Amino acid sequence: MNKMYSNKLHILIFIFPALLLFCAILIAPIGASAYYSFFDWDGFGEKTFIGLANYKELFTSDAIGFLKALRNSLLLAVLSVFLQLPLALALALTLGKKIKGERFFLSVYFMPVLISTVVIGQLWLKIYNPNYGILNVFLKAIGLEKWTHIWLGEKATALGAVFIPTLWQYVGYHMLLLYAGVKSVPPELREAAMLDGATDGQVNRYIVLPYIKPIIRISVIFAVTGSLKSFDLIYVLTNGGPLHATEVPSTLMIDMLFLRNRYGMGSTIAVMLILLCFAFALLISAAFRGED
Repeated sequence: MNKMYSNKLHILIFIFPALLLFCAILIAPIGASAYYSFFDWDGFGEKTFIGLANYKELFTSDAIGFLKALRNSLLLAVLSVFLQLPLALALALTLGKKIKGERFFLSVYFMPVLISTVVIGQLWLKIYNPNYGILNVFLKAIGLEKWTHIWLGEKATALGAVFIPTLWQYVGYHMLLLYAGVKSVPPELREAAMLDGATDGQVNRYIVLPYIKPIIRISVIFAVTGSLKSFDLIYVLTNGGPLHATEVPSTLMIDMLFLRNRYGMGSTIAVMLILLCFAFALLISAAFRGED
């Protein structure tokens, strides 16, 4: 018994520095945001306790625009789950067949993940430029001049134009996760299925996909929560414009904190983002457990 308690004490001593760092960097800021969300505060003067008034205003005031920003994030999440992840899965299944140049293609597809988001934003700003951007130049060159747009400056096209770079940047990340799962499938399962006359599509559907379902679940959680937390690329490309067409909760939070000096409301948005991410992670996990 003494030895067991001694081992637990040793474990606690070893994890204490990491636990302290975790609390200081993650838990304490979350607690501070939750505390400030109950106040009307400009960040400098006296705080005025207003209870849940910030939360009520967040969901009822059109001037805040939180519901529209949340709708944009949810739309990005839907596009990520139903466009980005299937593309990543198709790439993972293809590369998992030991094709020629497998390592080269893995590196190429994963490379955008390693590039700074600011650099990617600047790159796509040049691509979307209405005057000399390669997209409009290409459309004009093939006789589709009527399809040219000010891609990031029109409400109808801005959100889609923001999603394309997001898909391009992170499809390699999800592909690598799924590729690792595909490569972990025991070869004897594939061989047995092939001996029984199963096609590649049947092997993928009945053996590979069920086997990598835990990794698919993680990818779905990352895609949804990443869309809810999206900020940097949107901030570089549009800063939430035009006319809030690409506004997401994170850009709205920055606007409240640093432009409108509403630290209480900014903290409220931060708390809601945390709660939404946890809620969606739990819902997705429950959905996958239900399928199992």
